[in-house]
Amino acid sequence: MGELVRFSVSIEKELLVSFDRLINERGYQNRSEAIRDAIRRQLIHREWEAGEAVAGVITLLYDHHRPGLSEALTGLQHHALAQVISTTHIHLDGSNCLEFIAVKGEAREIEILADRLTSLKGVKHGELTATSTGEKLA
Repeated sequence: MGELVRFSVSIEKELLVSFDRLINERGYQNRSEAIRDAIRRQLIHREWEAGEAVAGVITLLYDHHRPGLSEALTGLQHHALAQVISTTHIHLDGSNCLEFIAVKGEAREIEILADRLTSLKGVKHGELTATSTGEKLA
């Protein structure tokens, strides 16, 4: 960890009360930890906006009985080998599968891949969870 720096922030009392309630609900030990997380969240958002090298997870819930869907999902992943790091496939029940696809690469390419995967017929729900490679975060 780098050198800690103290600084002060002026905010409305009502906003601070709401913030304290939120960080208490989420289990933060103190305001500093919550503020650090909020700053990191903004920095990660900026990395994605700027199209930098980022990481994430594409989550898919789909009907594995849908004809051709498994092949289409696999095909899209094979065409994105530069971005796809790993895939975990889980059978939830007799019809539903849950898949987690870990990705790393240029933000726009990951977003395009996520859009292509989640828009396939038979995918019930899909979501991209965006994060950082961690290289630029303290």
